[in-house]
Amino acid sequence: MKFDNEFFSLGYIDRLSYKETFIHNIDARVKLAISLVFIICVVSFPKYEVLSLIPFFIFPVVFLAVGEIPLNFVLKRIALVFPFVFFIAIFNPIFERKVAFYIFNIPATYGMLSFFSILIRFVLSVSMLILLVATTSFSGICYALKYFRVPEIFITQLLFLYRYIFVLSEEAMRMVRAKDMRSFGKKGTELKFYVKLAGTLLIRSILRAEKIYYAMLARGFKGIMPYRKKRIFEKKDFIFLIVSVLLLYVFRFFDVIKLIGRIFVRGL
Repeated sequence: MKFDNEFFSLGYIDRLSYKETFIHNIDARVKLAISLVFIICVVSFPKYEVLSLIPFFIFPVVFLAVGEIPLNFVLKRIALVFPFVFFIAIFNPIFERKVAFYIFNIPATYGMLSFFSILIRFVLSVSMLILLVATTSFSGICYALKYFRVPEIFITQLLFLYRYIFVLSEEAMRMVRAKDMRSFGKKGTELKFYVKLAGTLLIRSILRAEKIYYAMLARGFKGIMPYRKKRIFEKKDFIFLIVSVLLLYVFRFFDVIKLIGRIFVRGL
């Protein structure tokens, strides 16, 4: 069943985050800090920069390769949002027609440069966030947010949201299975049946939430979610942080592509 496949795919990213690789074993606080600095560096470039963004692909590639994350997994999730960004950026070549330079007598306008710049920034930023979640457990990310002084109530809401997405999906899966077992042919595929299912799911969710809340109170819940044992900042975490920050600094403030081109030309 298609709904069953979608339900089980929800937990796939959670299973990926518990692998035992070098990237997975890096402290969550380090990975979160690097990801934030990475995104800030990427979005801070002028809107017509394209080639200067290329070196930043080293970070997603390293996370993919060392973290053993399937490329298809990342590409599918980027593709879900890509059309929205594409249809926003596609208007730039229309409104900005001033020629920036020529490539083999083919004019490259400023609109085309900003168009490709937006797409590259989007791919870099979204892929880095996906890889952060895929190589770090959600509880680890929330612990890192707490370390950076994010309000406790916000972190608790994130943990509840993440946890009960699976509870709500499981409840919906049971209802869909029950409907399919009582339907024959195309019966039960009309819109009115799904409206009834949505209403029933809402009522069941409220009742389920009340039961869970009372169960949590009975176990001593006081509004703050407990965290796993604090992790010690190790030597490898410090080295990974320093190397990553240095690379980001070089990529942001030095024209790496031009430097590589000069070295290549001198070598020839």
